[in-house]
Amino acid sequence: MNIRKITSDKKDYMDLLLLADEQENMIDKYLENGEMFVLDDDGVKAECVVTKETEETDGVYELKNIAVLPDSQRKGYGKSLIEFLFTYYSDCNVLFVGTGDCHSILSFYNICGFTESHRIKNFFIDHYDHPMFEDGKQLVDMVYLKKER
Repeated sequence: MNIRKITSDKKDYMDLLLLADEQENMIDKYLENGEMFVLDDDGVKAECVVTKETEETDGVYELKNIAVLPDSQRKGYGKSLIEFLFTYYSDCNVLFVGTGDCHSILSFYNICGFTESHRIKNFFIDHYDHPMFEDGKQLVDMVYLKKER
């Protein structure tokens, strides 16, 4: 298993990015400013995009996108990427992630050590051009989680 940083041609990974955020123009808002990492284990199995939040707030990062190929899920790849980020960003004191209010996704982040921080009401209704669903449930609010060092 190898995790490497992608510095060019990030859109080559768009299909994988769209697994976690299904609207390309939303991905475009963070892709170029974010740092992308891919996990390769006899082929790319997972990826993530991370942004450093503000220069005024040291050590605060946000996991904007994390995706694992469907046939590679539940094998520890997502958790390995998150653990890698805390090693790579040695100054990271807190890592935020925003996601839908979906039990399976929230469970994954809880297993990885995240706790709920706050919510943004109607985020998925206000920012996406179509209704978003996960596990048969329409996503409305963005749930922000955080993991602190």
